[in-house]
Amino acid sequence: MSKTLTIDRRSDQARRATLGQFFTPPHIADVMVSWIDPLPETIYLLDAGAGTGSLIAALARRVCREQGVTRKIHVTAFEIDPELAQPLAGCIAECQRMCDAAGVFLTADIHHTDFLSVAVPAIRRELFAETLPPFNIALVNPPYRKIRSDSTYRLLLRSVGIETSNLYAGFLALIIRLLAPGGQLVSITPRSFCNGPYFRPFRNDLLGAMAIRRLHVFESRSAVFHHDDVLQETVMMHATKSTQPHPTIWISRSSGAVGHTIHEQPLPRETIIRATGDDQWIHIPEHEEVLWAHERIQQLPATLADLGLAVSTGRVVDFRAKPFLRDEPNEETVPLIYPHHFQEGAIRWPKAGIRKPQAIRRCAETAHLLIPSEVYVVIKRFTAKEERRRLVAALYEPSRIPCDMVGFENHVNYIHAFGRGLNLALARGLTLFLNSTWADRAFRAWSGHTQVNAADLRAFSYPSRAALEEVGAKTTNLNLLQAEIDALIEEILYG
Repeated sequence: MSKTLTIDRRSDQARRATLGQFFTPPHIADVMVSWIDPLPETIYLLDAGAGTGSLIAALARRVCREQGVTRKIHVTAFEIDPELAQPLAGCIAECQRMCDAAGVFLTADIHHTDFLSVAVPAIRRELFAETLPPFNIALVNPPYRKIRSDSTYRLLLRSVGIETSNLYAGFLALIIRLLAPGGQLVSITPRSFCNGPYFRPFRNDLLGAMAIRRLHVFESRSAVFHHDDVLQETVMMHATKSTQPHPTIWISRSSGAVGHTIHEQPLPRETIIRATGDDQWIHIPEHEEVLWAHERIQQLPATLADLGLAVSTGRVVDFRAKPFLRDEPNEETVPLIYPHHFQEGAIRWPKAGIRKPQAIRRCAETAHLLIPSEVYVVIKRFTAKEERRRLVAALYEPSRIPCDMVGFENHVNYIHAFGRGLNLALARGLTLFLNSTWADRAFRAWSGHTQVNAADLRAFSYPSRAALEEVGAKTTNLNLLQAEIDALIEEILYG
């Protein structure tokens, strides 16, 4: 019996992963609904990924508690999964009974079809498109799934001027277009839209049409969707359809568990929404110390380009280069550097006990994957939300690894001087700076990912070249305690 249930659960999770489904727990739905302010007298609600109806039920519960404010609710719900048709219908029926008892009139249109297939024709005002009401509230936990550039979804979205690589951003962009002026959106999505080049068009859409009122982050990635393998940080957002931004944005955080305590603070919009050239970024400082570090880092004078440096992602994708990888080095190979080789602020190669290949064959087929063995600063690309640090840097020194060429695996980024190595003092200073508490906290506010993208490192703020070289000249030992690194950075950079 238990084995059958386990197989069914795994099958259900696989099906939901294909659809990008992650169901909203009732206690999270209640928090989302509590942000709606004001409650309209007549609510036209859009739920573009209704699931089993938890967001609709949360809204009905609030309306019934606050009797006399809202008198009518019209729900337009979309759910593509046929296996959820009955649970969703049951939820709507229960909401109607609850609302009837409270003197609230609730009606619903449930669409058992893809939201995009209805929303796009409606926005394009096609002749036979379905007419949708002027929504004044949208509650959504959209599907989280990448979409290919040649997919039907991508082409549909592109036809209404929406360019995105993930379905959740496509859903939000469509919802924004369907909201009436002054309409309110409350969403729970991955945090990845907050920065990075892939979501730049969506951020322009969002910040041009919506006034963000609140952003909420979770201290644990797994607490909210503890039954699902959610790999990204999650953020809840409350925004109003208006071209006039709110001068203040509330930032809140909680564990996400049942009974969680919410810590919140209002911050000036300019602290949260930053512009870099023609791009806008959304920074979410989760704690006072993160905000403090973020503000101090923002005062630093340089970008990587100002320092005469560039950053690239490791060229060796191990599964593609598999025929050329070797577990141990020999006379035909050069070193292959993985995150596993990070140790005490430096790259230690070779390293006993790791299960990854430590060398790559040097030949015509791999020549484009290798770079000169010179001084580089190497940064891990991937960390978990719960890990102590987001930024983890290590110094690659050719004096420690005798070879003339090296391969960096795709799970690391490396900072270089436009194809060549760095000055050693500069590289040491940069490594210590990136490993400081100040840089790590600021980067957490800056980045919406659990990974460190090259684009984020390019846009990050750094000390001057002279200051970094002074740090690098101060010590040759990178194996310092965190307090020692922080004291060194504080003394040299902030006086």
